[in-house]
Amino acid sequence: MQLGSRRTFLGATAIAVVCLLGGATAAGLRAEASAKAEQNASAQNAQDTPTMTDEVFKSVVLLKGIPVDTFFDAMGMFANAMGNDCTFCHSPQAALDRTAFALETPRIRRARQMITMMNTINKDFFGGRPRVTCFTCHGGNQSPRSDPNLALQYSVPPEDPNVRDFAADTRISAEQVFDKYLQAVGGAERLAGFSSIVARGTYSGFDTAFEKVPVEIFAKAPGQYTTIVHMSGGNSVRTFDGRNGWMAGPDTPVPLMMLTAGNLDRARLEAILSFPAGIRQAFSRWRVGRAVLGDDEVLVVQGTDAGQPVVNLYFDPSGLLVRLVRWTQTPVGFVPTQIDYADFREVAGVKIPFHKTVTQTYMRMDVELSEVQANGAVDAARFAKPAPFKR
Repeated sequence: MQLGSRRTFLGATAIAVVCLLGGATAAGLRAEASAKAEQNASAQNAQDTPTMTDEVFKSVVLLKGIPVDTFFDAMGMFANAMGNDCTFCHSPQAALDRTAFALETPRIRRARQMITMMNTINKDFFGGRPRVTCFTCHGGNQSPRSDPNLALQYSVPPEDPNVRDFAADTRISAEQVFDKYLQAVGGAERLAGFSSIVARGTYSGFDTAFEKVPVEIFAKAPGQYTTIVHMSGGNSVRTFDGRNGWMAGPDTPVPLMMLTAGNLDRARLEAILSFPAGIRQAFSRWRVGRAVLGDDEVLVVQGTDAGQPVVNLYFDPSGLLVRLVRWTQTPVGFVPTQIDYADFREVAGVKIPFHKTVTQTYMRMDVELSEVQANGAVDAARFAKPAPFKR
């Protein structure tokens, strides 16, 4: 399905991603491999190793041997770079027949050629670093543009605040930003006594066709976090136990998906930021820059560790954290996940965002809290590895 305008991309992707995720979880894409996937989940459950693409998806050629969660980030890169939904490359039949995602199409064959070309350019000219990606040439368009665009040259260019490379502002330190943030959310004394959260509200996203369904959240300091989304097809459980993370439910491509790389670190950061006192220790190095979100200039604090992609934390003029962007490195480049925080309310003297929007290249979801209890007892079992979802 080709879209007439990029403005319709989100609406079309909402449909296509539901098909892609739902297809991967039902008798669709993996119809002939369902028994094998169950075996893989059992093996993963026993060995604590992530399931790889070629263990599940029978049509994978170039993206073999990578974790399933990273694979979906790579698929999202393709959709974003082309400004189209999943069925642009996959067979249009996939919208109704999940098995059709495994069908080879001319565009899939072309995409493989493009990946090979991209890898060759990066190897020959950039030492293998992912400097050239699908988005470099396509920029959200089906076909790369060859001719200059005078409107771009002589108009005010749009500013994207979600960049990994920005000019540092050495006039202010990360410590100063963090000090203001901790004061804005309640101060050191109150944060020191903030130890747990039990929350309820609603969840909506591509995987629920934007219908609001009940959600429960459990968090325990210093860094454990579990979300349970009560979907019509069963519960989707997303857990970070302080070290490892998993997803299991009707919305996952395998019965139990272990989080890896940037996805695992994003789960770690969400857990840490539930109890802001630990923010300084999240990364070993920080630098500060500036960006614009809406009408506000914000401070961007970027954290890095050796060998890891970066995180950007965005603080509004009041000092509150209003956005987090974390990148996952995939075989086709760095892929971002954006989390926006809003509707801050006091709970036990600490300001908590009651509204969270998570935006990925293949998924978007909203969590709106209606009830939050702090500092109560939370059963340790809430943060245990979830059982594989039975289909």
